[in-house]
Amino acid sequence: MTKFTKTNPKLIKIIERLKDKSYKEKAAIWKDVAKRIETSTRRKAQVNISKINRYSDDDEIILIPGKVLGSGSLDHKVKVAALDFSNTAEEKIKAAGGKCMDIFDIMDKNPKGSKIRIIE
Repeated sequence: MTKFTKTNPKLIKIIERLKDKSYKEKAAIWKDVAKRIETSTRRKAQVNISKINRYSDDDEIILIPGKVLGSGSLDHKVKVAALDFSNTAEEKIKAAGGKCMDIFDIMDKNPKGSKIRIIE
């Protein structure tokens, strides 16, 4: 059985940095996120705004190891870090007063990974 590896250089870089950060900071959350990103494309998380609205609180940091989609509405302010955002998802998050972030941004601002909720 052949093991397939990622070919997207951006994903490879993200996975390597997550594993390095996990080792250096002794924070298991980054290794967990790296494993979730390493999964096959078919199993990668695709989360709608409505799910973020349901499972998050005001001013919370949410990490999505996949793509954020724009279905639904958001009625409170959250910071969302993800691999990718659809255009409508970005607009809805910003309209609610939230912020769209890159995974690298969240790693640099919160190296220990405390008070981050992962939603898949």
